[in-house]
Amino acid sequence: MNKMILYHGSINIIDKPIFGKGKAYNDYGLGLYLTEELELAKEWAVDEYSDGYVNEYELDLNNIKIMDLSKDYNTLNWIAILLKNRSFSIKNDIARLGKEYLLNNYLLSYEEYDVIIGYRADDSYFSYAEAFLNNTISLNKLSEALKIGNLGMQVVLKSQKAFNQLKFINYFEAKKEIYYPLRLKRNLNAKDEYSSTKRKKISSNDIFLNDIMRGALKKWFTLIMIFIYQ
Repeated sequence: MNKMILYHGSINIIDKPIFGKGKAYNDYGLGLYLTEELELAKEWAVDEYSDGYVNEYELDLNNIKIMDLSKDYNTLNWIAILLKNRSFSIKNDIARLGKEYLLNNYLLSYEEYDVIIGYRADDSYFSYAEAFLNNTISLNKLSEALKIGNLGMQVVLKSQKAFNQLKFINYFEAKKEIYYPLRLKRNLNAKDEYSSTKRKKISSNDIFLNDIMRGALKKWFTLIMIFIYQ
């Protein structure tokens, strides 16, 4: 696969995306956020009051460095990147320690990549990640949440090189009367499915952030004791 067809939903037609523009506090930091799904991009293009456009591009993948969080890494890597870029509600000291632990142990060198492929943290996803940080849902349930609701993957262009290899092809109109209700329905389905998952009883296999930190501390202490008594 040397090329990808990608779509970006917007209120504007963007035939020449400019590197360095946008919001720095998006999921994966500053970059151009796209998807491989045309219909999903149409939902992203509209809001309750405005129609939008879907910009179609072709990305040349030759010599492009790609980080695919959905395949090569785990949920803790994903949430660590979110913690680096998004603003979370830290409700207690345990959550504050958890944030520090995840950033120190699971944050990847994602800024070294030209392109990042990963889950969206829009609406439902972000609240699930926040709940995990505050120890109200387990890692198991968070991982399940990433796969439900069909909220879609996003492809993020992070470097000037990636922007240089992006070619505008076409644009499509997206009508709010059609796609805003679909957008709401997609998010509602995700919330309903997750609520169903959350109502399940906690099992012995459920792992919370506290458990992960406690396990790491125990391992560290064991290694120290082995070193002392050698």
